[in-house]
Amino acid sequence: MNWKPEYTITDHLLLTMREIGEATGEIKSFGITPKMLARLELEARELSSYASTSIEGNPLPLTDVKKLLKTRKEHLRDTEREVLNYNRVLQALYTSVRSGKFTLNLKTLEKTQKQVVEGLMDNPDDCGHIRQAPVVIRNPRKIDEIVFIPPDAKDVPALLNELNNFVNTHIGKIDSVILAGLFHRQYVIIHPFMDGNGRTARLLTTAILGKAGLDLFEIFSFENYYNQNITRYFKAVGLEGDYYELEDSIDFTYWLEYFANGILDELQRIRKTLPETMPPQPRLEGHHKQILDYIHEHGSISQHEYGNISTRSLAARKLDFKKLIDLGFIEVKGTGRGTYYVISQVYRNL
Repeated sequence: MNWKPEYTITDHLLLTMREIGEATGEIKSFGITPKMLARLELEARELSSYASTSIEGNPLPLTDVKKLLKTRKEHLRDTEREVLNYNRVLQALYTSVRSGKFTLNLKTLEKTQKQVVEGLMDNPDDCGHIRQAPVVIRNPRKIDEIVFIPPDAKDVPALLNELNNFVNTHIGKIDSVILAGLFHRQYVIIHPFMDGNGRTARLLTTAILGKAGLDLFEIFSFENYYNQNITRYFKAVGLEGDYYELEDSIDFTYWLEYFANGILDELQRIRKTLPETMPPQPRLEGHHKQILDYIHEHGSISQHEYGNISTRSLAARKLDFKKLIDLGFIEVKGTGRGTYYVISQVYRNL
């Protein structure tokens, strides 16, 4: 059985998606250097780690989260571990998507959830394993009030497989924003784990945005948008009632409009952080471009290889490599005579 979500491409959604494309293009047109891109990515991870855990009730303020991510504390409170877990998984997903190794399947879902809740759950059977028991979603303000009853545990694996297959078969066929948005809400509705569902959903949504081709997916935090009005987020993403009474009438239109608004809002926030006029970019000479072209063709370059294609002195060649490293275009690998240079991760994604 194939999952076929119901939704309508409204004028509002179409306009928002077009504005997302324009905002992304405008940000890229600023000539962002690799170092600036790395800074924006770091800020996005800080904000996402703060906001996504805050949505779940974590009381750590953003200032404390930023300090925590820059230190290596040995003795962690649960609130700190929760933030560090989120940041660690987010970094791993960035790398996985960039390298083309990200695959959406049950194994990925279980691995992500396990990393999210690591050290935070009493029952190890609930870490990295699809739930085997029923769950209910309660009103956080009235704990005795049941808001939603998710699918039975026996149906969860099949529902997840349908969702994963839908996403995998529609990459490149459905707009990345719509595809990621559909995944996000359906995952939350299925509620496949005993805990960590919201954080896992938001992390995997980020990865799907990147996998499906949304440029600069690493530099914005849609979690930040949700955290500004948590009640609205829960109302938009969730359902009220019994899943089996609602499954044939679930419409994703309003959620997709909300989801797209969140991405646009974040892109516009980033745009405002960039200066109106960018400083002049450092000029690359022909020999610098020669290095970059060689790496693009062969994957890497060593001092010896550069010497074979260049007439510049050894001292000048060392300065050429240093300049490209300082600008963030390349990074050094190996040591001693085994030293070589490759394109930096951030430059590769420009």
